[in-house]
Amino acid sequence: MMAVAQPKLEKETEDCSLLPLVHDIIKCMDKDSQDVHQDLAKLKTKIQEAREQISNMPGIDSSPQEQQQQLATLREQVRTKNQLLQKYKGLCMFDVPKAS
Repeated sequence: MMAVAQPKLEKETEDCSLLPLVHDIIKCMDKDSQDVHQDLAKLKTKIQEAREQISNMPGIDSSPQEQQQQLATLREQVRTKNQLLQKYKGLCMFDVPKAS
């Protein structure tokens, strides 16, 4: 599942790059090209797409303090679960059948 999600993330990150469009706009302005209006429209579209992606991000409506609290809670849960795993591993309650 992780392999599927990662390329999508890279693709989204790649799509949000504004620098190539800004570069194209500067080149058009240097050449007094009429393409500058088209490039400006592309830049405006990219910025709007980025705004939409940001507004759809999970946790964007939480304050930094709330996010820190959620992170602390999750870390505590992981720590507790790891302790339980170590405890149960140490009990040797499970007999692993040997392959014949």
